[in-house]
Amino acid sequence: MCSTCGCGQPDGAGTRLTVVHDHQHDDEHGHGHDHGHGHGHGHGHGHGHTEELTAPETRTVVLEQEILARNDALAAANRHRLQEHGIAAVNLMSSPGSGKTTVLEHTIRAIGGRRPALVVEGDQETLYDAERIRATGSKVVQINTGAGCHLDARMLASGLTRLEPPDGALVFVENVGNLVCPALFDLGEAARVVIISVTEGADKPAKYPYMFRTADLVLLNKVDLLPYVDFDVDLCLRLIDEVRPGARVLQVSATKGTGMPTWYDWLDAL
Repeated sequence: MCSTCGCGQPDGAGTRLTVVHDHQHDDEHGHGHDHGHGHGHGHGHGHGHTEELTAPETRTVVLEQEILARNDALAAANRHRLQEHGIAAVNLMSSPGSGKTTVLEHTIRAIGGRRPALVVEGDQETLYDAERIRATGSKVVQINTGAGCHLDARMLASGLTRLEPPDGALVFVENVGNLVCPALFDLGEAARVVIISVTEGADKPAKYPYMFRTADLVLLNKVDLLPYVDFDVDLCLRLIDEVRPGARVLQVSATKGTGMPTWYDWLDAL
C-alpha cells in the first residue's frame, strides 16, 4: 500500500510473492504516488498555489480508505471461512529479531500432538524461516513479499488455499518483521499476538503504539537474557498498559522454556 507504507513500486514490479500469490499494487497505488509526488510538487513549484498542494493529500486519504476497506472485506471473508471450519488463525507480529520463528518452532513441537498446527510464513525474501518450520513436521506455506512490508488479507486467502488446514486446526501467520504496517491490515485472524524481546528497547510500546494497541496478547521474549542486557521490564509493562489498558503480557523464553506452558494454555483456549 504505497500511500500508507511505501511498500513496492507504483506498478507493483518491486513486490514478489513466492509460492502463493503475486502481490501487485493496484492502479490506485500507482496513482497515489503519481498524484502525491509528481502532480503536487510540479504545481507547487510552478504556481506556488496552496490549493494545488492540498488536493493530492485529500485524494491520497481517499485511496487509503478504499484500499483498507477492500482489505477489510477480504478479511471478513477469511474470518467466516475459518470459523466455518473451527480454525483459529493467530497473527504473530514483531520487529525483526524478536524471536517469532523460534517461538513458533517450540510451540509447534509442544502442541502439535494436541491440535494440528500449520504456518503461513511471511518474509520479504528467502525460504529460511519456512525451512525451519518445516523441520518441525508442520505444513508451511512461504509468502515472499519482495519490497512489501506486510501481509494482507488477500495473501492470507491464497496461503490458506495452498495450506488446506484441516477442521479445528491452529494456523499461525508469521507476519513480515515490522512494527508499523502489519498492524493496519486485518487478515481475518482470531487473535493478534505482538512479540517484543528484551534485546530491543523497553520504550517500543510508546514508539509504536498502534501495534501494541491492537494486540490481544503480548509476549515479552528472551527473558533469560535479562541479566546481560539493559532492559527496564517495569517501564515496558507500564508503557504497554498505557496504550493497551489491561493487556495481558506473558514473560517467556522460547529457548529455555520459561513461561511457555502459559502461552500454550492461552492458545488452547482459542
